[in-house]
Amino acid sequence: MMKKKLSLLALLVLALAPGWLNAQESELAGAVDSAAEVVEAATISSGDTAWMITATALVLFMTLPGLALFYGGLVRAKNILTILVQCFAMAGVMSLLWVIYGYSLAFSDGGGLQKFIGGFDMLFLNGLSVDSVSGSIPESVFVTFQMTFAIITPALIVGAFAERMKFTAMLAFSILWFTFSYLPVCHMAWAGDGALFWDWGVLDFAGGTVVHINAGIAGLVTCIMLGKRAGYPKEIIRPHNLPFTVMGAGMLWVGWFGFNAGSACAADGTAGMAMLTTQIATATAATVWMLIEMFKNGKVSALGIATGAVAGLVAITPASGSAGPLGAILIGAISAATCFYTATVLKRKLGYDDSLDVFGVHGVGGIVGALLAGVCASEAFGGSGMEHANMGTQVWHQLLSVGVTIGWSLVVSVVAFFLVDKIIGARVSPDVERSGLDLVEHEEQAYEIL
Repeated sequence: MMKKKLSLLALLVLALAPGWLNAQESELAGAVDSAAEVVEAATISSGDTAWMITATALVLFMTLPGLALFYGGLVRAKNILTILVQCFAMAGVMSLLWVIYGYSLAFSDGGGLQKFIGGFDMLFLNGLSVDSVSGSIPESVFVTFQMTFAIITPALIVGAFAERMKFTAMLAFSILWFTFSYLPVCHMAWAGDGALFWDWGVLDFAGGTVVHINAGIAGLVTCIMLGKRAGYPKEIIRPHNLPFTVMGAGMLWVGWFGFNAGSACAADGTAGMAMLTTQIATATAATVWMLIEMFKNGKVSALGIATGAVAGLVAITPASGSAGPLGAILIGAISAATCFYTATVLKRKLGYDDSLDVFGVHGVGGIVGALLAGVCASEAFGGSGMEHANMGTQVWHQLLSVGVTIGWSLVVSVVAFFLVDKIIGARVSPDVERSGLDLVEHEEQAYEIL
């Protein structure tokens, strides 16, 4: 009897075993698949990482020494060290602010304010480790890449009020503007779902709104509120070292491949096309500016062709990830003509003293590029296609983002400058301006006077 019960039990086990084993196998397979998905989502690409480390170095190279030399050559000999110090100061101060609260406010979840600004979850880069991943690269690389954008954007502004603003006032204004203008616009454009420009489907691949329009408007505001340089425009104020300026422009051109192609955050086809369109637009703008000068003045200037190249670099920035070669030519040509008119004609007519044409090149070039991004993304121009169903809708959303950026930067810049001027005093004295900021503000001279 016992043997019979054992036999029946054995038969029951054998009958149920396949189903149980299949269930366990299915559960195990599901667990393995889930684990594989997590591993796949967090996999770091060595190729993408290597490219992004290179791109990050290239963007920092744009500020130091690229922008520093470009601006430094444009000012008078008595003020070159001031420009160099200001660019270095931006590299130091903005790096620290980015770590303390900048990255968190720009790229973390802002909760109820998600449309406009991030939150405080990642203050001092809380939670960041060697295992943190952003897409296919370490998050630490993404943090550093975006840090270089946070450095160069306020550094661009110093060219607008060059040769007449106190160093302490420049520093205070830059900190306020970075906090209340750069970080919100950066968040709106690049923070992902829930952020204002992102939800509108705005095309801003590498910073037309975030960097160039934002900085250009701040430059226009500060140069107007600060007042003109002594003697301007009656007195001719010449650049003291055009070779520095041309070399700086060349460094900006090279570094801009990191700026634009790096914004793909991967070593892929989008990065390759961004690199190509950047080269085409810049070459077109430099050539068109050169031709305009030949037609208008009968000769080509070193300053003109260098400035034309920068105008093309600025304008292709927002469209570099969506435009094709034909669109890049269009953007380069229109930006050169528009920026030439603003920097050489409109500035004189309106009478503002934008010392190094920050608004004329970066502000206007950024606006041109942002709007044309909505046109040149069309497949008819060889672009990658529209975020929206048609060109009109896309251009409308591009225009909205331009308007919001102009208004936002305008308000922040006016308030920040007003506060700094009242508390510190923004402008150097006439004696300091006459002697030169290098000697008085820094007690140094770039060149020995014999």
